[in-house]
Amino acid sequence: MDIALFSPSSLFPDEDDTSSHNEKTEAQQSYEERRHEFPGMELFIREFSFHQLNANLLWPGTFAFAEFLVQHRSWIEGRRCIELGSGTGALAIYLRKSFCLDITTSDYDDQEIEENVAHNCRANGIIPVLPHIKHTWGETFPITDPDWDLIIASDILLYVKQYTNLIKTLSFLLKSYKPKDNKAVKRMEIEQNGVGFPQPVFLMSWRRRIGKEDESLFFTGCENVGLEVKHIGSRVYCIKPRHATVSGDNI
Repeated sequence: MDIALFSPSSLFPDEDDTSSHNEKTEAQQSYEERRHEFPGMELFIREFSFHQLNANLLWPGTFAFAEFLVQHRSWIEGRRCIELGSGTGALAIYLRKSFCLDITTSDYDDQEIEENVAHNCRANGIIPVLPHIKHTWGETFPITDPDWDLIIASDILLYVKQYTNLIKTLSFLLKSYKPKDNKAVKRMEIEQNGVGFPQPVFLMSWRRRIGKEDESLFFTGCENVGLEVKHIGSRVYCIKPRHATVSGDNI
């Protein structure tokens, strides 16, 4: 078991920084290395025993989503992808190793999360580590011209109070999307012929139980900002701008 130092007070602003620096005490944050079975692969993932931002464990949606993506592999290969709420980075690591997917991880603006994702990348043979973006939902996104045509996430609807912020970030990424290269344009042409997912698109797996009313708040919020929501099976949802091309058998 590895030990890292973590101070919860460092996540919140203090009116008297000098005083807080002298008075705060460091609490030890512990980690556990666990083996997790993904489709066709075992990963070694370091997880926080506890993390104030809920980025500590793998949730059920991660594994179910991995299986769904394997079943639709041909529709996501060659995409540029960003994962929201990456947590430990396990799903992104799996997709890089399995599909050689061009994927970026992202999560709350917290150094400890970023360092743990990097650790898990190295532990599973991904060197250099995956690019990571520290971003708090609802705040200005650090990339002004996002070129990710695939956005993914699993089990991120836990905190209802964050729905508005999540929708703001999601809306920006989808509506501000600009293809980076000719390959992206070619994929758009293929999709117009009825193959694959829309571009850009947000695919979200949701397996954790919350009230139907809370769940509806998120989907209604997406629709209110001009996004289209559709359940495509296996508790996976496809969310896209209303103007995006609809394609594929299940979309």
